[in-house]
Amino acid sequence: MKAIQTPWQVTLAILTFNTVLMSASYTMLIPFLPMYLIEELGVAQSDVNWWSSIIFSVTFLISGIMAPIWGAMADKNSRKLMALRAATCLAIVYFLGGLVSGPWQLFWVRVLQGFSAGLWPATLAIMSAQAPHNRLGFAMGVMQGGLTAGGVLGPLAGGLLAEYFGMRSTFMFAGASLAFIAVVLAIFVADSRPNPAQKTATVSRPVRPNPLRLAVVQRMLFAAGVVQLTILMTQPVLPLYIAELQHSMDKIVLVSGIVFSIVGISGVIASPAWGILGQGWGFRPALYLALFLSGVFGVIQALPHDLTWFTALRFVGGIAFAGIFPAINAVLTQSTDPADRGKVFGYSYAAQQFGSVVGPVLGAALATWFSNQVSIAAAGALLFPVVAILYWFRPKASSASGTPLNE
Repeated sequence: MKAIQTPWQVTLAILTFNTVLMSASYTMLIPFLPMYLIEELGVAQSDVNWWSSIIFSVTFLISGIMAPIWGAMADKNSRKLMALRAATCLAIVYFLGGLVSGPWQLFWVRVLQGFSAGLWPATLAIMSAQAPHNRLGFAMGVMQGGLTAGGVLGPLAGGLLAEYFGMRSTFMFAGASLAFIAVVLAIFVADSRPNPAQKTATVSRPVRPNPLRLAVVQRMLFAAGVVQLTILMTQPVLPLYIAELQHSMDKIVLVSGIVFSIVGISGVIASPAWGILGQGWGFRPALYLALFLSGVFGVIQALPHDLTWFTALRFVGGIAFAGIFPAINAVLTQSTDPADRGKVFGYSYAAQQFGSVVGPVLGAALATWFSNQVSIAAAGALLFPVVAILYWFRPKASSASGTPLNE
């Protein structure tokens, strides 16, 4: 079926809607896997941190290995086809996740999920090829806002579904959402390939067959990987830490869903503003600021041993955190050839997935050896060396206007 040809603004709206559903489907499941293991699959609470780290990490390890392969195939063949592959396979995997009866079955479902990944980088590659250069920051900010909006709706929807229909219902709903995304992609989104104007614009830049040789790409991949590591350090332990703060496991999935969503609410508000700020001030300075403030609030949120203060500080931290990935994606887009976008976003996704492999294991280790509170504070502290390294190795001559730099 041939897709309907649409202006880039309409494509942005469609892909953002898909991104909201994609993110909501993920976040209505993943943050609650520790509780799913305990309540549905019979894992002892004393073992749940390690089971969570294994089940989290295996998906990210496989998808990290596969992401550059899917990205290269998208650039060579079809970015839309890769997005359709990922959406369809993820729909099947989510349905299977709701049918498992033990932790090892869930482990193998998560293995399949690793091979199914790639929807987000394919979506970014499609949009980056269609958005005008001077609206790139806005488009990336809106897309990130959609991702964050899904992070708001997902935990709330997952908590409500689990509370009233059981945790398995969340897997079924997520699978149906991914199937709907596949249908929307097939009908309404045209495939994207670099247009002649984009190719002409990049002729003056040195030809670089492998984007990984660009210093700017290396720095952005490093940042993306460590940031994702810090996110996954906290996700497996956060529901258990919230239970500590409320001194009860009562309605823990619903309460955790609300606390998870708070970050997304502030992120939805802030994401487009960060994109506009980066477009005018420069994406690199915006990235430095977002990372630094995220580190500050990431540490501070763990200090008051009180659920209300913890939730409020997560809201403020979400405003800062919303600026990180739009800036990274915009720098990668501006610094690489349009023909390599699928590959570049595949590399970025791979870096994030490898961070996601290490994060749950590190978070579980810190939570087991010290406490959940230490694990959460350490995740924020890790962002400070990232800022320092990026700033120290910044290009000697940068442009505040966001001019592409391959250094």
